[in-house]
Amino acid sequence: MTGSPLRTAIVAGLVRHKNAKQAAAARAYLKSAMPCYGVQAPLLREICTEVFGRFPISMAADWRRAVSELWDQATHREERYAAIELATHPPYQRFISLALLPVYRRMIQEGGWWDLVDPLAHRVAVLLATYPDRIKPTLRAWARYDNIWLRRVAIISQITFKDQTDTTLLYDCITPSIGSSEVFLRKAIGWALREFARTNPAEVKRYLAAEGAGLSPLSKREALKGAAPSKKPGPTKRPVRRAK
Repeated sequence: MTGSPLRTAIVAGLVRHKNAKQAAAARAYLKSAMPCYGVQAPLLREICTEVFGRFPISMAADWRRAVSELWDQATHREERYAAIELATHPPYQRFISLALLPVYRRMIQEGGWWDLVDPLAHRVAVLLATYPDRIKPTLRAWARYDNIWLRRVAIISQITFKDQTDTTLLYDCITPSIGSSEVFLRKAIGWALREFARTNPAEVKRYLAAEGAGLSPLSKREALKGAAPSKKPGPTKRPVRRAK
């Protein structure tokens, strides 16, 4: 199945630059059942940018369809990366709407690994910033699902929000996973708290004091990295000149 000219061009570009050694290493590192081309991220983005420029999309529905096509017809992992690149392509951010939510949810569930899920979390974050009243209930629901990747997205959905972080939403999304033994959830909790602590260390320390007994050591350790005071460089010492 070749699909649209856009997908055909993406696949051709990836095939042209495939690297068997890098592909084997990437597949092993990611524990991927899907094969890889061995095309690294900077080159993949170059390929995508060039192809997206050659095949512009003028309608929101066509854009969503193209994202889904790249994802659904992928035979190699990088084709799914290309789908995420298309979802983030700047000219198409004018198409952002709630119609993307079921698309992203399906991709998160099918992706099922951090290299695909975490970039999709950033796309969900855009929806959260744009439609907070509609997306917050969804994230609270995801935080309680059996699927750990939906839970992870709910937890890390605000990592770039800084002082705009909704602490009630953050803690509501963390709470269902506090006792989980899943390392990807423990890391997500630590990551979310660490990034918020860079903006509000006092609040994260308060939260850790109140809830820390239930958090894993990994989550607490990561959270405290953000709350630690930054080290300011000391004065530069001039070299002592010695008499010859």
